[in-house]
Amino acid sequence: MYMKVEDLEVYKKLCLLHIEICELSHEWPPEERYELGAQIRRSSNSSPAQLAEKNDDRHIKNNIEGINISRGEAAETVHHLYIAKLKNYIADSVYLSYKERYQECIRMLNGLEKKLEQKLPEKERRWQ
Repeated sequence: MYMKVEDLEVYKKLCLLHIEICELSHEWPPEERYELGAQIRRSSNSSPAQLAEKNDDRHIKNNIEGINISRGEAAETVHHLYIAKLKNYIADSVYLSYKERYQECIRMLNGLEKKLEQKLPEKERRWQ
């Protein structure tokens, strides 16, 4: 059954996180506008964008590739948040809250990948 990307809960969560990350990063010092701020805005947007890009692909392996890239971009965003915490741009509690929400999305992406892999021949599956 085909599902629009906008119907995926993980996509919705990642889009909302991106909006929040944009707002958060605009509060950082001006010198970070083209450094850490730009990096975190790109990675936080790329995570849901990868799902959107690969969702309409007819090949399951390409859908799975989009999920893998999305997961990597989510992890990169958590890294940027950690650096922001180290630079004292955000409080520990803010970092931990975003980290938890991104980890939830990563678990959801893992589940989506496992579900899609069930459509592949058993020998091609990474998740057994």
